[in-house]
Amino acid sequence: MPTPTRVILEEGSAAGALRRTTVSHIGFVVPDVAAAESFYARVLGMVRHEELPDGGVRLGWGVGHHVLDLAPGDAALAHYAFEVRDDDGVAGLRARLVAAGVEVTDLDPASIDAAVGTPSGIAVQDPDGGTVQFHSAVHRQGESGADPGRRPVKFQHTTLATADVAPMVSFFTDVVGFRLSDQLADGRFAWLRSDRDHHTLAVVDVGRSGGLDHYSYDLAEWEDFKTWCDRLTDLEVTVQWGPGRHGPGNNLFVFFDDPAGNHIELSAEMEKFHDDRAVYAPRRWEPAPTTVNLWGGQTPQWRVLGELASR
Repeated sequence: MPTPTRVILEEGSAAGALRRTTVSHIGFVVPDVAAAESFYARVLGMVRHEELPDGGVRLGWGVGHHVLDLAPGDAALAHYAFEVRDDDGVAGLRARLVAAGVEVTDLDPASIDAAVGTPSGIAVQDPDGGTVQFHSAVHRQGESGADPGRRPVKFQHTTLATADVAPMVSFFTDVVGFRLSDQLADGRFAWLRSDRDHHTLAVVDVGRSGGLDHYSYDLAEWEDFKTWCDRLTDLEVTVQWGPGRHGPGNNLFVFFDDPAGNHIELSAEMEKFHDDRAVYAPRRWEPAPTTVNLWGGQTPQWRVLGELASR
């Protein structure tokens, strides 16, 4: 049996510069905007915030900032975004990006909901060419404001697909200011944090650069999670993976797909990090099925990672 590959991913010099930054929203191009809007309304309780000029729509939970932009076209990830609540905010992030030679553009005001404050923002390209947006604090009254058995508490994290994890980790830790929480020992999966949650961003090697692997909504706790597994059955939404518990993050999970094929995770009880009170070393997990699901069981076809395929 060949010796397993071992790769140590390193945090960059700016790691930890962001400690109060969370996911904000995400944009998809979808073949059928009406079908996608109907799905997100029926399953995740979203409502239309506004129509977009290209025939798309903006969805959220009624008040506060939006969660989703849906635009018509061939299925793709259009952009992903973070809300920067740290003291030096977007200005500090811009300075780090410019110093690193990254081209920075001001965020189009149309990217931000009306009536959520007066945020400023920037947009850059990640190492795979994906568009990532960062903006200052906005109002989010729509989150945590409803029965969590019928609607998620918040948008929790984004996981990007790539063919090379290391440059993505380097960009987000050495320049942007995230921390590295965990990695697979072969270097093909990394989990990054920018607030107390174990990860607000993850990066996984799927053999292609750019695009989305999955994205996740928080259900807060176990009781809500059980309710949602039954709810998906009642809504005739096929569960693609789970229920289970991840090793990295220790969170409960269940996966299903939207009409455009985007993998959606519902998560609960994610591990918390307290960087202001403790010192953490990034952990390296064995690339085995029992790492991505501590409870064991079938791994979905789209989650085949290096050594995982042979175990």
